[in-house]
Amino acid sequence: MMNQVEALRVAGIDASSFNSNTSIQERDRILADLKTGHPRTRLLYVTPELCATDRFRNRLQIVYEQRELARIAIDEAHCISEWGHDFRKDFKRLSWFRESFPEVPIMCLTATANNQVRNDVLHTLCLDAEPTRLKSFTMTAYRPNLHFEIRFTRDEDDRRLEDFLKWIRGVYERRAQEPRKTELATLGERPDNVSGIIYTISRGECENLAAQLRQEGIGAQPFHAKLPKEVKEQTLAKWVSNEPNFDIIVATTAFGMGIDKDNVRFVVHWRLPKSFEGYYQEAGRAGRDGNASYCFLYYSREDRDRVCNLIIRDRDSKSSNWEARASSLRSLAEYCENTTTCRHKQICDYFGESDTPACDYACDYHKDAADLQRRFLRGLASEEWVSTQREEGLLEADWDE
Repeated sequence: MMNQVEALRVAGIDASSFNSNTSIQERDRILADLKTGHPRTRLLYVTPELCATDRFRNRLQIVYEQRELARIAIDEAHCISEWGHDFRKDFKRLSWFRESFPEVPIMCLTATANNQVRNDVLHTLCLDAEPTRLKSFTMTAYRPNLHFEIRFTRDEDDRRLEDFLKWIRGVYERRAQEPRKTELATLGERPDNVSGIIYTISRGECENLAAQLRQEGIGAQPFHAKLPKEVKEQTLAKWVSNEPNFDIIVATTAFGMGIDKDNVRFVVHWRLPKSFEGYYQEAGRAGRDGNASYCFLYYSREDRDRVCNLIIRDRDSKSSNWEARASSLRSLAEYCENTTTCRHKQICDYFGESDTPACDYACDYHKDAADLQRRFLRGLASEEWVSTQREEGLLEADWDE
């Protein structure tokens, strides 16, 4: 929200956001503005949790009665569906919009919904009650400029940091050589100005990894929910503007949605994400300018079981969709261990597309299938070993995002 509101204000649009980070003074100003029925605010970003409160609903009702409520847009709409990987009960309550504002256009958007989830979203929000008023638009999940690769690892021989440092330093060295060096100087770019995101699954690892990279001379900064608001704002602003020492963001999974930065050249998953959809969404933050970008994931069977344990913990919760999440994680693990199929095809298959994309060597399988098979056989712990570790309780995880 923060990043998008700032960009809109620069463009001369009176935009605001209302969330847990909004100051009391700003909240009072927004609510008073809505209470007039003719608000100066043209675009307001809010959370689904706020939309569930009576106070906000009453203010919005006033705006609607004055015919000033132009439209409603629901982003990350897969969170509405219990079949989605990231179901949140307050998203489901957004059905109130159609019930209360029958004439107002409603738009739902998501990059990570298969046909089952899309239908569930429409039904839950009552948008399918009048089919003649409904339009659906879908785009392919195929991103030909992204290069997908799985890098196999295991607890007993974890060389993630060493491997990443070798890769990123190689990128810097190539950019420092002629004629690329002169080209970059003409553009005002540094050889080490290679914007990227590294996703971790815990705040502790986020902080530690960023510190380790800085010790190695890499401009990395942590970003997670528990950092002070001022630190997050400064980090984001400097990363977006490509300032030195802010080339790489090491973040938990909450980072990146809606970020207005199109030159992210790589996305690295340090640990296995909790879902196929989460992986695809986060990897997709690379290369939004259409230029070639790199997406690789460090995969271990031990991490697979750790994430699985986290999901299973929720199975007794009434509000949990743990079965859908477990299914998504299983599909992601199968994707990682598949050494016989194009990565792009697997992604498209998962989201229900029947056409096979032309990969053009943009994944590890098409680039070197034999090397992929060798790395798979050498890099992973055996299932027998992982089973022993699991039985001894050594793969229990307490990762806190």
